[in-house]
Amino acid sequence: MKIALFGKNYQNNTIEIIRKVIDVLEKKGAEICIEKKFFESIKDEIKFSKEYEIYKKHDELNESIDFLISIGGDGTILRAATLVRDKKIPIVGVNAGRLGFLATVQEENIETFLPKLFLNEFKISKRTLLSLKCSPPNKDLEDINFALNEVTVSRKDTTSMITIETFLNDEYLNSYWADGLIIATPTGSTGYSLSCGGPVLMPENSSLVITPIAPHNLTARPLVIPDDIEIKLSISGREEQFLVSLDSRITTVTKETHLTIKKAPFEINMVEFSEEGFLKTIRKKLLWGEDKRN
Repeated sequence: MKIALFGKNYQNNTIEIIRKVIDVLEKKGAEICIEKKFFESIKDEIKFSKEYEIYKKHDELNESIDFLISIGGDGTILRAATLVRDKKIPIVGVNAGRLGFLATVQEENIETFLPKLFLNEFKISKRTLLSLKCSPPNKDLEDINFALNEVTVSRKDTTSMITIETFLNDEYLNSYWADGLIIATPTGSTGYSLSCGGPVLMPENSSLVITPIAPHNLTARPLVIPDDIEIKLSISGREEQFLVSLDSRITTVTKETHLTIKKAPFEINMVEFSEEGFLKTIRKKLLWGEDKRN
């Protein structure tokens, strides 16, 4: 079995987590390849038993890779998705962060869960992505024009609201007066959208969520729509520029730009273990059922 490693070495406890992951994989005889920047950040602190293959970018991940293990938080998984793209390589999230809905393998479960990859004791959760097209084209969004969590438009150099005209399949929906607008996938429903009052969607849901950020009209509520709808946005405001973000990647576009958002033609495969399913994760992360009256 061939497994790719990707991560971010930010916290003090991350090195110990990385050691545990590599130890399990080596004991199982896995063939390991490591992302170059990640390798450079850990090579002085990890004693490798052998020389491993190094990869730098999406094109170097070939079909022989069985899994990609992301070590970090949910943000690290979002970056891992830009490496995997349409290659269908399943992503395993090992949590070295804090509040993780995607990175569900905790440090204490590494020795229990990772061997299950070799026994085929897991399931694949297929995650919808969004694709974004800008008119006129934006060079920052030409290569990686998709998002696993959300596409967000927001104000940039002003404290004033912006106006976001929104069309669904070319039918006018609303002109949102707000600080911004979030278009979230079911995966992203537990992220930025949730913090702005949006609903939680289960990963298998064939829907998207449109969530305004601090809307001026209190009647502008989050809206759940089918994921086969094409969304078009036109933004206006006092400033000439505004921000567009695809997950953690941010760029600036002018207010003459028109955005078209729709479901991407491929999905990301997330590995789930029965002991850490979505319902258990949201109960634990959102403290559901922790009320003393229960």
